[in-house]
Amino acid sequence: MSYSIQIERLAGCPRGSELLARLVNLALQEDDADRFLSQLVTTVEKAAGEGVISTSIIQGVKGTWRVLATTQTVDRLPEEMLAEALDSESYHSAGLFCATPLKSTGSVGQLLAQTADPLTDPAVWDSFAAAVEFAQGVFRQRQEPIQRAERLTAMLEMTAQWNRSRETGELLEEIAKTSTRLLGAERATIFLLDSSGQTLVGKPALGVEGGQLVIPSTAGVVGEVVQSGEPRRVDSDIASEQRQINREVDEQLDFETRSLLCVPLVNSDNQTIGAFELINKIRGNFSDSDQAALVDLAAHSAVAIENTQLVENLETKRRIVADEAAGQVHLIGKCNAIQQLKQTIERIADTDLAILITGENGTGKEVVAQMVHYLSARRDEVLVAVNCAAITESLLESELFGHEKGAFTDAHQSRAGKFELADNGTLFLDEIGDMSLGGQAKLLRVLEEKVVVRVGGSKPITTGARVIAATNQRLAKLVEEKKFREDLFFRLNVVTIEIPPLRDRGADIDELAGHFLEVFCRKARREAPEISAAARQRLLSHPWPGNVRELRNMMERLAYLSSGDTIEPEDLAFIISPRPAESLVPMNLSLNDATRLFQCGYIQKHIKSAGDNMTEAASMLGLHRSNLYRKMRQLEMDHEGSPDD
Repeated sequence: MSYSIQIERLAGCPRGSELLARLVNLALQEDDADRFLSQLVTTVEKAAGEGVISTSIIQGVKGTWRVLATTQTVDRLPEEMLAEALDSESYHSAGLFCATPLKSTGSVGQLLAQTADPLTDPAVWDSFAAAVEFAQGVFRQRQEPIQRAERLTAMLEMTAQWNRSRETGELLEEIAKTSTRLLGAERATIFLLDSSGQTLVGKPALGVEGGQLVIPSTAGVVGEVVQSGEPRRVDSDIASEQRQINREVDEQLDFETRSLLCVPLVNSDNQTIGAFELINKIRGNFSDSDQAALVDLAAHSAVAIENTQLVENLETKRRIVADEAAGQVHLIGKCNAIQQLKQTIERIADTDLAILITGENGTGKEVVAQMVHYLSARRDEVLVAVNCAAITESLLESELFGHEKGAFTDAHQSRAGKFELADNGTLFLDEIGDMSLGGQAKLLRVLEEKVVVRVGGSKPITTGARVIAATNQRLAKLVEEKKFREDLFFRLNVVTIEIPPLRDRGADIDELAGHFLEVFCRKARREAPEISAAARQRLLSHPWPGNVRELRNMMERLAYLSSGDTIEPEDLAFIISPRPAESLVPMNLSLNDATRLFQCGYIQKHIKSAGDNMTEAASMLGLHRSNLYRKMRQLEMDHEGSPDD
């Protein structure tokens, strides 16, 4: 169901519209799914008024009913009425109980239910359900990109680690460890068919001698997945599914399986070679999203497991991920400074030169670093980012260079540092100016020698990482003040890229605003509103202390919170706070002299923004080129060239 249909259901009910505002605000603030649902039903119950005994969100799957969230436990659910409501996709009631299906929640068989005396009016309850659907949609839209980004990042890191593994047992243990962390499960096992095709060998198998579990290829849920080639899930509270679990294996492992998710492992020849099983979701049951993620993980794992095509297939998968990431990196703008910046990036990207990126906060230093990486021959390798300001000196060496097990109190296992992870790739050191002098000395040694030694270790590890550093500070001044090492400054400052602040980029502000608004409106599933001329002028006149980051955040808020077809200046009022501007004109001048001085400064600012291109500057000022020269002569301004140049 689309948002427009939900809004139609809300339009005739003021109480539903008022509830919607509260629920959307909750969806924008809460990050935990369980807390969100709990607060959601509480908010709906308050909106329903007196007489309400309980408010619940209930899910029916395969004839089994589960209460996902409730304000008060219901002793006995009217299952027949709930089934009728789901089947008819409409409001139903029985006694003191009523329910309305949630038709766009992204999950099967959910209803908004109420026990009350008297029951809330059906039309009102239907509008409440529409508000709940809308809020759940907003919550999902916030969470899905975050979860996808985290999973894509984890998969990229996993692929890099798996590519270094050559021993099958070690590889399977690493895959299982990562999948349990990524999908919140207690255990994971990868089952592979042996040469006969009659037996499945599972690793890792905790509690079993040798660390592997051997079962018939037709046994239990795993055997069914291998035979059918289709994923299977077992929920903890569905008795009929619980009987399908192989309890003999539980006894052998001295372990209780409550919930289970299993998908097939398929090789590049489209042959099923085994199954990937997760056991016991830590919170609740495995979801559709978990299943989709495990299918992706299984695909990566199957490639890694194939001995003959291990390296080639892993590189292919990594290249696809890198291409997707590279396709999302853009440096938008047509002003002279940005065009020169793009040309510089293209010239230096495919070199091994150290790069220092400078610019104010929010100007896009990390975007420039990403462009350098993805335009270089290292694009299929990892780009590892480190915020130097966020790492204490005591942890810096371990973070950058890694440590061996037992090197210090919390070193429970060996860990590769960022230089190792970025080997043959790119290491982006953000906020380098905030690194301590002690950390600078250690960093300089690695940059000079291209070798790291883990904390607590003695083996030198060669690193081929290319270093890109960034700062919003003037490092030369810090060197003079003895706050930054001069030798490190010269080592990093082989090539300097300075990013201009947004306020100096003229018409780029308009282009960036349109781009961000289009992107976020697409995510919000709405048509992008037009930015009026007056609003554009307001954007151009704003000083943008937060630069591109501030503009991006502004367009994101407008995409979700504005309601009209056009963005007007008043729509920006709650975002752009009025700031006391520094006076550009002395107070002791006459009005004519002050006006002349202001006009001169304003024209010079646009000429500078246009890179001395008089035609572009005139266009930005809304003048013809000849009229601009005429105006400059009237103001007695000096500038080379003439209208006929």
